[in-house]
Amino acid sequence: MSADHSRDPCPIVILSDFGGAFSMGAIGGTIWHGIKGFRNSPIGERRVGALSAIKVRAPTVGGNFGVWGGLFSTFDCAVKGVRRTEDPFNAIIAGFFTGGALALRGGWKHTRNSAITCACVLAVFEGVGIAMQRWMAYGAKPVQPQIPENPQALAA
Repeated sequence: MSADHSRDPCPIVILSDFGGAFSMGAIGGTIWHGIKGFRNSPIGERRVGALSAIKVRAPTVGGNFGVWGGLFSTFDCAVKGVRRTEDPFNAIIAGFFTGGALALRGGWKHTRNSAITCACVLAVFEGVGIAMQRWMAYGAKPVQPQIPENPQALAA
């Protein structure tokens, strides 16, 4: 196993991913619920309605994103530790466990469906990431220089 020593250890990565996911959810929730509160308020009270919707819903969205990000990162670190390798399957397996863990209260059928759905979504993400990486690497492929047919003509 070739370990990537430039990355932080798992406990720090988990906290970092939780905080990043919370921030992303809070910012996205602020934008989404701000627009929604603005549109659903009467004309004279749109600013107050937008701020009220942001105060009520944005922290909840941030918390939900944070929980998802923290669980995913925890499962990803656990899978890396068990498998002792770093490849796209770690994210897919971690997504399976995350989707299942978040749906446990809904019963076994809901847990199974959510786990499979989350694993499929992460498989698509990983597949698109690999495809983009290969596509970008193709443009940077080294090209052999062309040798002229008459090299003495260039020397003269």
